[in-house]
Amino acid sequence: MEKEFFDLFELQSMLKEGIECLFPEKVWIRAEVSAVKARNGGHCYMELSQSEDGRLVAKAGAIMWSSKYRFIAPYFQSVTGSPLSEGMVILAQVQVTYSELYGLSFIINDIDAEFTLGAKEMERQQTIARLVEEGLMGLQQELQMPALPYALAVISAEDAAGYRDFMRHLHENQYGFSFRTDLYPALMQGAGSPASIVEAMDAVMESGMDYDAVLILRGGGSKLDLACFDDYGLASVIAQYPIPVLTAIGHDQDHHVADMVAHAYVKTPTALADYFLEIYEDEDARLESCMTRLRLAFSSRISVAEAALSALESRVWGGLKLKMSAMESALNVLETRIMSADPRRILERGYVLAVDGRGIVVKGAEGVKAGDRMTLMFPDGALECIVDSVRHSEKGQSPDVRI
Repeated sequence: MEKEFFDLFELQSMLKEGIECLFPEKVWIRAEVSAVKARNGGHCYMELSQSEDGRLVAKAGAIMWSSKYRFIAPYFQSVTGSPLSEGMVILAQVQVTYSELYGLSFIINDIDAEFTLGAKEMERQQTIARLVEEGLMGLQQELQMPALPYALAVISAEDAAGYRDFMRHLHENQYGFSFRTDLYPALMQGAGSPASIVEAMDAVMESGMDYDAVLILRGGGSKLDLACFDDYGLASVIAQYPIPVLTAIGHDQDHHVADMVAHAYVKTPTALADYFLEIYEDEDARLESCMTRLRLAFSSRISVAEAALSALESRVWGGLKLKMSAMESALNVLETRIMSADPRRILERGYVLAVDGRGIVVKGAEGVKAGDRMTLMFPDGALECIVDSVRHSEKGQSPDVRI
């Protein structure tokens, strides 16, 4: 018994007719770009896919002819800030076609660039909600950074302009503040960047260095370029990291999930350098204020001590002057008494001082004998004499000594 069969071409033709009858008009489809390649001729070949719970559930090829691609591609980039690339979720208007040689494919007629941005925002909001539900928001803010952070682990692309700006601004500061910065290179753009940044953070922990903070730097970019910083896995690691993580992703308006879970965030790498410089400037100003207060306190104490010393000096000098004045007065009295008791003064009044041969003052005739030697002293000289005779006077009368 012969089996019924279809020729391959016949079956393919029937499929082509059925599919094209089923979708006679262009339709909009939502899919992820899993591969994209622009040919030299101007056509763009893409692979679209869909995943659920991490499992690939659908895949199809798509083509954008050069006549469309040369208009759609620049418009898409102007809206999203990034060219069509792998990992993006797009809403594309396609014509469903079937070829007997190449099978099912989609001819892309248009791409809604706003949808791609919206899809990323929806994913971002879901990530935020999940982090809040898991209690990961705010964990980094509970960490304490040292008062003067010095050792900094920097995660960035080595050739990134933002990294160079940060290093120049931090290390060439006008105050001469010194920092230690170690670079841990990572991809800062694209689908692989969250995993690369996490690997760099793991390397920081494995280094054995006692870092004060970890810095994630990027010098700006389009919304889609920076969408990697809304990744749940990266945000979860940052939130639970044991070292303060600071971000400077280079955006002016957007606030990424990585910023939300970080210890602190600023807009640009240069601003992050200023963040640390301002910490040192504030401490320097505080120390200068303390020094000023100490100088004023010491100056006040010295002034008080100088005043007390001056008063003491005045009292000491006053006391010494009084003492010296009293001593001078006593000395003058003593001098007067001495001068008044000077025998020469007595002799000047007409008296004579008699001394015997031994030099003893003779105060009377008593004990003097004839023949004794005697010296009679006058103001202008002395007479050496020998006693000729002694006559004792009656009571109440002066003795008479003849010499």
